[in-house]
Amino acid sequence: MPDDLYQRYQAAHRAFQTHAASCGDGCARDVPGCPAGQRLFESFARRQDAYLTRQQQRQR
Repeated sequence: MPDDLYQRYQAAHRAFQTHAASCGDGCARDVPGCPAGQRLFESFARRQDAYLTRQQQRQR
């Protein structure tokens, strides 16, 4: 069964990429250019950090 945190982190990344592809306010692939893009990117970054932190803890 796939890791739920991993799935949520990947879904947040896809949501930001989808937004960035259609954003008229200058969102780039990895740089939010509007409030909605900033919110989506921050959500992705928080989930990615949580996932990577947990992976590091499991390796110890």
